Amino acid sequence: MSALITLSKNNGSLSGNPDQPSHPNQRRRRAAILLTGLSFIVLLLVVISAMVGQMSLTPAQIWSSLGRLVSGQPVEPGSQAATADAVLWTIRWPRLALAGLAGASLAVAGVLMQGAFGNPLAEPGVIGVSAGAAAGASAAVALGAGLINPWITAGAAFVGALVATVLLYSLSRSAGRTEVVTLVLMGIAVNAVAGAAVAFFTFMAGRGASQEIVFWQMGSLNGTRGAYLWLVAPLVLAGIAAAMGLGRQLDLLALGERSARHLGVDVERLRILACLVIAVLTASAVAFCGVIAFVGLVVPHLVRLVVGPSHRLLMPASALGGAGLLMLADLVARNAIAHADLPIGMLTALVGGPFFFYLLRRTRRRAGGWA
Repeated sequence: MSALITLSKNNGSLSGNPDQPSHPNQRRRRAAILLTGLSFIVLLLVVISAMVGQMSLTPAQIWSSLGRLVSGQPVEPGSQAATADAVLWTIRWPRLALAGLAGASLAVAGVLMQGAFGNPLAEPGVIGVSAGAAAGASAAVALGAGLINPWITAGAAFVGALVATVLLYSLSRSAGRTEVVTLVLMGIAVNAVAGAAVAFFTFMAGRGASQEIVFWQMGSLNGTRGAYLWLVAPLVLAGIAAAMGLGRQLDLLALGERSARHLGVDVERLRILACLVIAVLTASAVAFCGVIAFVGLVVPHLVRLVVGPSHRLLMPASALGGAGLLMLADLVARNAIAHADLPIGMLTALVGGPFFFYLLRRTRRRAGGWA
């Protein structure tokens, strides 16, 4: 714990790889290469994910389906073309789009949280925002409303994430300032309280509802509908745009609070805005997907090693990286076991858990021990 607190005090730990060349032109060149590479990977995953599944589709079938959509050409009911269209537009494209949006929003939320609070271990799932969403969703399911209408579950999860963020921020303030160390500790407390609430609602719910709660906590894109995107996409895109608008101020804040204030940054106002954007991004991501942890922790750190600490480069690269990571996880979840859909949150935790352990070990080495 002391190592975690020590690292949270050290804003310099957000500066990326110390061996990384510091010349601005070289960083921009590396950033351009990374953005191009990530864009290519995302497009490749889109094609592969559309092709692979219980029903395999060829590139020609996908292209024909896109052509029919553009031209409005009707298809004969029951034909192979109609089946391909139904698989693509009812199941795979909506699921793929939601995976990309959720991954991008969680990664950008992680960047924003780490930058605003100078804590490289901060991530929506680590400090309780996702747990708040789980508590809200669990309450809706336990009361029966969530089983009737998935939109109610999503709305309750959204409210839960917002409440957790506001609570976390308000409890972390002392004498008009936000204490970064207190933020970490309060995040642990929020996680514990939200976990207790989830356990209570699981205990009180009926058998079918309790299974729904457990499944929601594991995270899944199964059952995604195209209608969900009309709500999630505007919120995620607006949240990412707002986060990128805070990039310059976050760069100044990385110099230290005192230096940032001298350069005209209202640090408390910046953190309030960051908390609001983080809440919107996280709530939008988990509302229909359930809890998906560690995306906001793993992706920003890996991207930061390449592009450096500049948030104006880090955020778009992290958005692409998060989208690609969740698309890949969903591809594995759909196809790893025949006729089964693995929880996507489980897969991201399998990657993120060891990575979090690595960060703590690195913290221990830098701090000179746990004590």
